Amino acid sequence: MQENNVSRLGFEACQKCSICNEVCPMMEVNPLYPGPKKAGPDQERYRLKDPVFYDYALKYCLNCKRCEVACPSGVHVADLIQRARLDYAPSPKHPLRDTMLASTDFVGSLASPFAPIVNAVLPLKPVKAILDGAFAIDKRRTFPKYSPKTFVSWFRREAAPRQKEFSRFVSFFHGCYANYNYPQLGKDFVKVMNAAGYGVHLLEKERCCGVALMANGMEKQALKQARTNIASMVTAAGKGEMILTASSSCTFMMRNEYGEVLGLPSEGYRDSLELACKWLYEKIEAGEVKLDFRPDFKMKLSYHTACHMQRLGWQNYTIELLRMIPGVSLTVLDQNCCGISGTFGFKKEYYGYSQEIGARLFDDIKASNPEAVVSECETCKWQIEMNTGIPVMNPLSVLAAALKP
Repeated sequence: MQENNVSRLGFEACQKCSICNEVCPMMEVNPLYPGPKKAGPDQERYRLKDPVFYDYALKYCLNCKRCEVACPSGVHVADLIQRARLDYAPSPKHPLRDTMLASTDFVGSLASPFAPIVNAVLPLKPVKAILDGAFAIDKRRTFPKYSPKTFVSWFRREAAPRQKEFSRFVSFFHGCYANYNYPQLGKDFVKVMNAAGYGVHLLEKERCCGVALMANGMEKQALKQARTNIASMVTAAGKGEMILTASSSCTFMMRNEYGEVLGLPSEGYRDSLELACKWLYEKIEAGEVKLDFRPDFKMKLSYHTACHMQRLGWQNYTIELLRMIPGVSLTVLDQNCCGISGTFGFKKEYYGYSQEIGARLFDDIKASNPEAVVSECETCKWQIEMNTGIPVMNPLSVLAAALKP
């Protein structure tokens, strides 16, 4: 990484106040992790002099961004750590396990046509034992299920013709989760947008946002996919369309990490890229959109602010949007990290840390006793559902369920 880009992440502004250490969930459970202050700005001064100062303990960083939210000086602490992992990690080779976990489009395209078989086989104890022993994917981890039909195939076949009825449009970055694992989320997005009076376009060409690739050190692949997405988003923004998303981590990756960690230009699309709930709330508040909700809809919900959602600072838009639904009883949980951090919690060597970090959140959820937890993060969904047995819904799915037919 060029020195001026490192400087842009603000490590010189660090006051050594250690507030970032106080909010770091990994420091609470892992004495081997030196903490964000040392791993980020402190060590950056040494790394710029000589890469020999690279610390292997940087692998424990969750990239949860809580340090950046807390930093009074605006230092991009987690970005410094992620950039150091990409620049100074000694081995350019990646274990097959990491490649499998991070290549979501590739694995999804293989698994989806055989979804019934894949979904039946993955939970089997002998299969889990093989994954644990041969690939170090922890046998206690529950895998998300795959859908036999992708969201994109459904959209092109059933939804696309109906969108011609509308005169104004938004573009949808659906993400690999909605496409391969849970197409209902994409269907809910279309239902809500249509109810708001907007037609939906898909991007010309979309790839996984690349957050898992970046986290696993696969910078070349992440850059390739990012450039594809940027080109499509610039085209959509050029047509005057907002680019809306359902996932907080995808959104944060494309709005922030593409520029700040991967060094790619974001000027042509960033201001047009938003989470759907933020956009909806602002449209409703401005009187430009009205949603009609069922008078008989009732649901007791707890809202979990995902870490990247907190870094975006947009959680209040979702919270207030949910409160607009008559019949919703909403508890806003304390912002505690769930611990999964994407692919991190699937890895055998990190699974224990992942579970220990998330324990406080799981207890809070059980104490609130909701019918469902609401969150914009799909990996938080997997972690919470596995550890509490309580379903997790994207806020868009709550809106879709509450709408009048």
